[in-house]
Amino acid sequence: MDIHKTIFFMAILFICSNHHTNSLLLGLNQDQDSDIMLETKNNHFSKHRIDDMGEMEDDSWTMVKKSGNQFVVNDQPFYVNGFNTYWLMVFAADESTRGKVTEVFQQASAVGLTVCRTWAFNDGQWRALQKKPSVYDEDVFKALDFVVSEAKRFKIRLILSLINNWGGYGGKPQYVKWGNEAGLNLTNEDDFFSHPTLRSYYRSHVKTVLNRMNTVTNMTYKDDPTIFAWELMNEPRCTSDPSGDTLQEWIEEMAVYVKTIDPKHLVEIGLEGFYGPSTPNKVQNNPNTYAQQVGTDFIRNHQILGVDFASVHIYADSWISQSVSDVHISFTKSWTQSHIDDAEQYLGMPVVFSEFGVSAKDQGYNISFRDNLISTVYNTVLDSVRRGGSGGGSLLWQVFPDGTEYMDDGYAIVLSKSPSTSNIISRHSTRLTLFNSLCKWKCHWGCKKKHGFEYHDEL
Repeated sequence: MDIHKTIFFMAILFICSNHHTNSLLLGLNQDQDSDIMLETKNNHFSKHRIDDMGEMEDDSWTMVKKSGNQFVVNDQPFYVNGFNTYWLMVFAADESTRGKVTEVFQQASAVGLTVCRTWAFNDGQWRALQKKPSVYDEDVFKALDFVVSEAKRFKIRLILSLINNWGGYGGKPQYVKWGNEAGLNLTNEDDFFSHPTLRSYYRSHVKTVLNRMNTVTNMTYKDDPTIFAWELMNEPRCTSDPSGDTLQEWIEEMAVYVKTIDPKHLVEIGLEGFYGPSTPNKVQNNPNTYAQQVGTDFIRNHQILGVDFASVHIYADSWISQSVSDVHISFTKSWTQSHIDDAEQYLGMPVVFSEFGVSAKDQGYNISFRDNLISTVYNTVLDSVRRGGSGGGSLLWQVFPDGTEYMDDGYAIVLSKSPSTSNIISRHSTRLTLFNSLCKWKCHWGCKKKHGFEYHDEL
C-alpha cells in the first residue's frame, strides 16, 4: 500500500474512532485537534482527493449530472466548491498575461477548489470574442480553448456564462446597439429579451460556442466533461416588465434551445435569487423592495423546462449597505437557507450560491469580517450537505493570482496574500472531499442506500 493510501486510511480510522465526522462535515465544531487534523491532511486531500485510492477511483473524467436535488459524477456525490475569475479568456488572448490563467487554476486547485465560473462572451469590446453578430475573432476563441484545456489539466470544471446583463464585456447593451446599427430603432436595453432579431443573435452565439471544436483538445465544447454547466446570462434583469413575463418567456425559449444543441450538459439561468410576483409570501426575504421589481422571480424562473439547477448571488454590502455589520452576516445566513429550503420544497433541484463576497472598499471592512461571511455561507451549505439537502455548493467572488490586483473590483481574494481566508477555503475543501470520499468508501464496501444520503445518519 503506497503512502497516500496509508495516510487516507489512517485518517478514516482516526475520524471514526474519535467520532468527529459530523463536526468535520458541518464545520460547527471548532475543536482544536480536529482543525489541526484538517489542516494537516488538507494538502493531501486537495491534491490527491480520491485520485490515489486505487480501486475506489474512477479514472474517467465524465459529465456532471443531476440526480434529484444533488449533483453526481459517476453516480457519486459532487458538491460544487469553487470560485469566479471572469477575465480568463481575455488574459489568455495575450501571451504576456496567459500565464495568469495557469496560475489561478494552479493556486485554486492547491486549496481544493474544483469549479470555476467564467465568461464565454466578450461582445464588441476590446479583444472581443464576437466582434459583431456571428463574426468571431479566432485568436480569442483559441484563448477560450486554452482556458478550457488548462481547467481540465488542473481537474477544475467550468461554468461558462454566455452573455452579460450588464455592459461589461458587451452584454445586453451591445446586442441592442448591434440591433440599432441594423436599423431596428430599439429604445430599451430590455428589447434584448423580446425582439426576434436580438433573440436570433443570442441563439447564434449559443450555437457557435456549444459547437466549437477546441483547437487544443480536439473535442467539441458540447462533448467536454470539463464544462460543468452553461449559464444563460450573468444576472438577468428585465426592469421594464416587473411582472416577470418577458424574462420568463426568454428563459423558456433559451433553456430549451441550449438543450436541443447540447442535451449532455447542465443548464442554469444565472439569477441573483430575488423573489417575485409569483411568491408574494416570500418577497419579504428580499434584501430591499426594489429587488422584487427587476423582472426576475426565483421560484417561477427555475420551474422552466431545461433548467437543471438554481443559482443565487449574495451581496449584502451592495444590497443593504456598504457599511459592514452583523446585519450582513444574519442576512447572508437567512438568504442562503431560504433558497436551500425553496430548492428542496418547490424546485426539487440543487442550488448553487454562484457569487458571494464582501468588498474591501466597504466602510468598516476587515479580513475577519470577510472570513466570517465566507464561513457563514460554507457552514450553511455544509449543513445541507450533511442531511442530503439541496445545497449544491458555492462559488467565491472572486479569486485572483498575484499580479492581477489592477483588475480588482474590491472583492478579489489573492490566496497567497490572504492566509486566514485561504485556510478557511482549504478547510471547507477538505470537509467536502472527506464527505465524498466517505460516500465512495462506504458504498464501495457494500452500503445499501435507499433514499439520498440516509446511510450517513450514523456518521
